Order: sequence, then structure tokens, then C-alpha cells
Amino acid sequence: MAWSTRRLAQLGGTTVKTIRHYHRIGLLDEPERAGNGYKQYGTAHLVRILQIARLRDLGMGLAQIAELEHSDEAFAQTLQLLDAQLAESISHQQQLRAEIAALTRHRATPDTPAGFAEVADHLTPADRSMIMISSQLFHARGVQDMKEIVAAHQDADRDFDELPAGAGPDEIRGVAAHLAPMLEAIYAEHPAVKTPPLRARTADSLRDLHRAVTELYNPAQVEALRQAHLLAHQHSASTDEE
Repeated sequence: MAWSTRRLAQLGGTTVKTIRHYHRIGLLDEPERAGNGYKQYGTAHLVRILQIARLRDLGMGLAQIAELEHSDEAFAQTLQLLDAQLAESISHQQQLRAEIAALTRHRATPDTPAGFAEVADHLTPADRSMIMISSQLFHARGVQDMKEIVAAHQDADRDFDELPAGAGPDEIRGVAAHLAPMLEAIYAEHPAVKTPPLRARTADSLRDLHRAVTELYNPAQVEALRQAHLLAHQHSASTDEE
């Protein structure tokens, strides 16, 4: 006795809509029809429905399943591809779990940049935002350098953090003079960060980075950073000449 579309769907653990879709894309052969026009499905159709379900459980897409009919080697190749994709997915999930564990352990806030959970307590909200933006603009080595710099210099400069927007020139110069030796040490340890380690050194990227700095830090802090940067470069240059 033949099966109706509805009964085939029930036996195959799927839906009538899905079976009709398989017909449309050529995954399931059309059955014969009875004199009244109703479809008459047989065992081969049920086996095919179950086979498709099995392959989809393994992670194959319908297009991949369709390709299996064209080559005896296609199944093995598709399994190898799926295995590689699963390995990559598992690795990514393990990294996420490690990141979540670090965030939980350090009771980090939602704005903590990836990879910075252990030092997040030493970062101001502006620092955390700047790191997030820099991570999008910097190349991989630059991001790694940034992580190492933050980890090695966890003692944030309180004078810089507390520098008010209306600070006078002398106060700004004092903060810059205090920052310069730290910047010089950073440049010595990580020469690549003397200039922004941008993924793409374009005018747009430089403007994006400049905009982030000027909007996240107040004018006095921006000027202190500029002066500290110049002092560090000048001292480094004079030392090299000696």
C-alpha cells in the first residue's frame, strides 16, 4: 500500500512543505500518482527522506547533499570538509568559553575589550573604548602589542586620568613630562607602535583613530598625549645619536 505525502512526512519526521521543497530542488523523485491524482510514495522515497535527514544532522547543506549523487568521492570529501569546519568551530567555542571565564572571574563590565579582562580594572572607560576601536583598526601584531603594553603597564597614570579639560599649559606640560618616559620605554619594547599599527594605512583609518582619541579624551589629555609623544621621540632620537 502506497503512502500519502502527509503519511510520508510523519514517517520521515519532517513536514509536507519540506517534502514539496525537496521535489522542487530535485532531491526527491516525484512518485507515481493514483487515478484520483494523489501521490503514491513507496519505501524508496521514505529511505531517501531519512537519508537526507541523516546527512543534514551531520551538518550538510541541501546543495552539498545534491552533489553527493555526482561523484563517489564526494561523500568522503564533504565529510572531511565538515570535520575541518567542526574543528574550527570547536576551537572558536573553546576560546569563547575561556574569554567568558575570564570575564566572570574578574567581574568585568560589558565594555571590556576581548582579551583584556585581567587588566580591565586598571582601565578607565575611555581606555576600554579606545582599545575596542583600536582593535578594529590595528593589524593582528598591533593588537597583540597593545595587550602586552597594557599588561606590563597596569599602573595607570592617575595625573593623566584626572587631568581636567580646562587644565593650564603648565599642568599639561607636567603630565606630559611624566608620561614621556613610559612612552619611551614602550617604544623601546615595541618599536612598531611608534606609529599607529593600522591594518590599512589610509587617510580614513588615521582620521578614524584621531576622531576616537579626541572624542574619548578631553582636550587637555589629548594635548598631554601629543606632547608626551614628542618628548619620547626626541629623547629617543638624541639617545640614538649618542
